[in-house]
Amino acid sequence: MSLFRTIRLALRFSLREMRGGLSGFLIFLACIALGVAAIGGVNSVARAISASVADQGQTLLGGDLRFQINQREATTAERAFLDSLGTVSENTGMRSMARLVDGSDQALVEAKAVDDAYPLYGTLGTEPALSRQDLLGERSGVFGAVAPDLLFDRLHLSVGSRIKLGGAIFELRARLVNEPDAISDGFGFAPRLMISREGLAASGLVQPGSLTENAYKVRLPAGSDDARVKAIQQQAAKDFPESGWSIRTRGNAAPALSSNIERFSQFLTLVGLTALVVGGVGVANAVRAYLDGKRGVIATFKSLGASGGFVFAVYLTQILMIAALGIVAGLALGALMPFAASAALQSVIPVPAEGGFYPGALAMAALFGVLVTLAFALLPLGRARDVPATALFREMGFEGRGRPRLVYVATALGIAALLAALAIQFSGDRRIAAIFVGATLFAFLVLRLVGALVQWLARKSPRVRSTALRLAIGNIHRPGALTPSVVLSLGLGLTLLVTLALIDGNLRRQIEGNLSERAPNFFFVDIQASDVDAFATLVGREAPQGTLAKVPMLRGRVMALSGVPVDKVKVPAAGAWVLRGDRGLTYDARQPENTTLTEGAWWPDNYAGEPLVSFSAQEAKEIGLKLSDTVTVNVLGRNVTARIANFRQVEWESMGINFVMVFSPNTFAGAPHGWMATLTEKNATTADDARVLNAVTRAFPAVTTVRVKDALDIVNRLVGQLGTAIRSAAGVALISSVLVLAGALAAGNRARVHDAVVLKTLGATRRTLILAFSLEYMLIGLATALFALAAGSVAAWFVVARIMMLPSHFMPEVALATVVLSLVVTVGIGLAGTWRVLGHKAAPVLREL
Repeated sequence: MSLFRTIRLALRFSLREMRGGLSGFLIFLACIALGVAAIGGVNSVARAISASVADQGQTLLGGDLRFQINQREATTAERAFLDSLGTVSENTGMRSMARLVDGSDQALVEAKAVDDAYPLYGTLGTEPALSRQDLLGERSGVFGAVAPDLLFDRLHLSVGSRIKLGGAIFELRARLVNEPDAISDGFGFAPRLMISREGLAASGLVQPGSLTENAYKVRLPAGSDDARVKAIQQQAAKDFPESGWSIRTRGNAAPALSSNIERFSQFLTLVGLTALVVGGVGVANAVRAYLDGKRGVIATFKSLGASGGFVFAVYLTQILMIAALGIVAGLALGALMPFAASAALQSVIPVPAEGGFYPGALAMAALFGVLVTLAFALLPLGRARDVPATALFREMGFEGRGRPRLVYVATALGIAALLAALAIQFSGDRRIAAIFVGATLFAFLVLRLVGALVQWLARKSPRVRSTALRLAIGNIHRPGALTPSVVLSLGLGLTLLVTLALIDGNLRRQIEGNLSERAPNFFFVDIQASDVDAFATLVGREAPQGTLAKVPMLRGRVMALSGVPVDKVKVPAAGAWVLRGDRGLTYDARQPENTTLTEGAWWPDNYAGEPLVSFSAQEAKEIGLKLSDTVTVNVLGRNVTARIANFRQVEWESMGINFVMVFSPNTFAGAPHGWMATLTEKNATTADDARVLNAVTRAFPAVTTVRVKDALDIVNRLVGQLGTAIRSAAGVALISSVLVLAGALAAGNRARVHDAVVLKTLGATRRTLILAFSLEYMLIGLATALFALAAGSVAAWFVVARIMMLPSHFMPEVALATVVLSLVVTVGIGLAGTWRVLGHKAAPVLREL
């Protein structure tokens, strides 16, 4: 028979057999649909957000190009170059303290001073809507300002209220509803306060060395394409090599948001793939149960001369058609997710996902669905192919018939390898994806071994007197037992949840406990050099038991490493943050206290040779630096090259004053700069902190004061929200595990009906059988929970201790919750499925034995 005729005949028989409906395949369909929907939906939403960022690039950036310079304004030549490009809008941003006019309260704000050209794109939304002059202009010596509801609520203000910023008074004339380019300014810990540039000048906040960010946003003439934008970038770098400005374009308006969306979608895609792989166990169970129910049909096929290959083709066709239904259902759900996410994410991120159809994301999900189906269906199909017809007529099913042919095993393994390779290939961070895939594969294999170990222990256990317990132990290791399926499916989901719960719990413990205990009470920024002594005197008077630490501070951007521009240096992701954006810099003649040098030596007092720098050891290792290498930084528009003299250990988790780079004092001789300080007072009360904050703000209005506890509260809230989102996503894998568990129970019901009937015939009561089944499920669930605790704890320890470099602690409440959840799921679902088994009449079943 030709191949084409065989396929056509197999398709015809497949369609005939499917006339009976999809009974027994509902779990199969749910597993495939859930995994495909998760992968397709997450990637569709990520692409929808990326498309929104690209479509609204000019509005989000505030121009076609954005040039940012820190701690200084553009020189005459730089400004002339910018003006030659098109319309320019200049904004200045800085953190400062807004306080009530009577000085009774204050709050940290992200001040943004804008000019008359703002905004170049988009619309500034305020309530009420006023002209730019009415919003921010001067009236009788008082400038206007707008702020979001958060600042109004924090200081108990209303429209028309007045506040002080620096040495000037501002009137809040409207509420800020929409700031079109807010995302281009990055994440802020404080509410926005928008004022005019004239108002900022009147405040007196900008002094030499002040930590300001000057952004020059350019609107190019109409018709300027991306090639023109790129040419401007190259020209700016060529004509002004020491400007130190960072340049962003409309095509890269929100790099931080895009990067975070990509990372989060990658994680959720891998979680969805895990759910799909877990669902693959359900596919295997469903196929095995379906073929067991068709053993008479398969035996008839073979008795009438059908080859094993034909039987294989018939049922493979059926499985693929049923899988196609599940994939289509999953794709439909995934395609709807961008529309649902558009409204849900609007309050979370500034760029909501636009509803749309993203065939690339859906095609990837469909491909994963097909590969998972094939990988898990081939082995039971291959086993059924080789079972003789006489055996099928005699036996209950396919158990105990040996392994399938090597070709089926090799093909299934090849498809699994292809699935892993595609998951890594489609991922943005292939290293993380490879680790995730490897960990999943390892957990899969270990769980198979755990299942086999549980069965071996049950087989070798001593005989017990309790009839129910003896039956339970026997059920655990008998042929066709549920143990491997339950341990594998539920174990993966629980392990993932334990890992995430322990990571989240350890982070919260660090933020709420260890960090808050070790962290200083306050950070003070923008202390003028002329005010340092007076500032220290004031703080010493207000907090006599406190410890004040102060250091000079500048901002600079790393431009080159050993003469190679940083944009041409390949740096691992772990150390790339050092080279991105501006870094805080300081200098010190002596080795700072509590600093341990790991290599090299500190420079002598009164050193006057070539500029030297002390580099953080961990970051230097990640970047690939070694002693005597050079680092070029741009500070205040001037490139400075320093040679690495030593490496030192930096304890970032101390939350104290830490810098990646500490320079010799002669490096920045004559450069204007401010100072920063920390105040640590462990026994201070909230009232003590409030008194210090109020005194500093009154005496030094230009000093920015950050209460560390408030910052940690914000971080803790963000970590909590992120943890909730991640655990919710991981719940998809647990749902898939529960579906597989239910499917495994359904697949084994036929054998359990016979067992129950025989046992009842021999005198077993319903109570004995229920107790036996409960003990069986409880023992399996307990073994699964113990493995999930062990594996999840190790994975969480690795992430927290080795990657995050934080202390890792085991959390008993997580252990208890895991055990309880495992027992509830296994015993609950197990008894729900077994209850129907116990209700069967004995006579009809005995006649079929």
